[in-house]
Amino acid sequence: MDRIPLVKICGNRTAMDVTVAAQLGADFIGIVFAESRRKVGIPEARAMVRELGSPLDSFELESPPPNHSDSRLVTDLGLWYRHGADKIESYLGYKRPLAVGVFADQSAEEINNIAEETGIDLVQLSGTEPWDFSLLINRQVLQVIHIDPEDDVSDPLVDVPVGRSLALMLDAKSGKYGGGTGKQISVNIAGRTAKKIPLILAGGLSSENISDVVREVKPWAVDVSSGTETDGSKDYAKVANFIRNAKSN
Repeated sequence: MDRIPLVKICGNRTAMDVTVAAQLGADFIGIVFAESRRKVGIPEARAMVRELGSPLDSFELESPPPNHSDSRLVTDLGLWYRHGADKIESYLGYKRPLAVGVFADQSAEEINNIAEETGIDLVQLSGTEPWDFSLLINRQVLQVIHIDPEDDVSDPLVDVPVGRSLALMLDAKSGKYGGGTGKQISVNIAGRTAKKIPLILAGGLSSENISDVVREVKPWAVDVSSGTETDGSKDYAKVANFIRNAKSN
């Protein structure tokens, strides 16, 4: 039996958005702090995070985040990211869903300040940040690699170092960054990558295609934003259908 993927509902902008996503079974909720039409301010984000209960760092975790020095002990990329997936899943044993703050090419000081002020649990780097940048962030990091939707042959992992982000996401490249555009990356690239590491897959996912994508790619987690919106706002029926279809394989 194939593993049921974790689900991240991104682009939430109200406390009701995150409350409904949590009630419907989301494992992560995304709050955007990068420049975007979905960007929210700190007061709004703080209210959204409060809806999910205590921040992750308020728990005495039995499986604490790995020290960055662990990279000296683990040299295999697949093993490192399997270790990261295990850590994140252990966090979900304390709090579900986890609140993920989404950033792009912002300073480490700004990211850390927002993380402290809002209480987000994880940081997603969605810009052009160098790999070592994650070592400056005071939350565990999900790093995004953007793929050209026309690319069907590249290996996204070729230059990925061990010991930086705790998880990797593939998303579609569009404009300066990507994400939330509704564009889908090659399932061939995604599938090959998911065989090597526990992959978070984003880009052009919706309730209509997610079942087929999950069966073909077998990602560790999936991420959706525009696929759960109508006229730019969260459509709770679409959120419900996406989560149900993603987890029904």
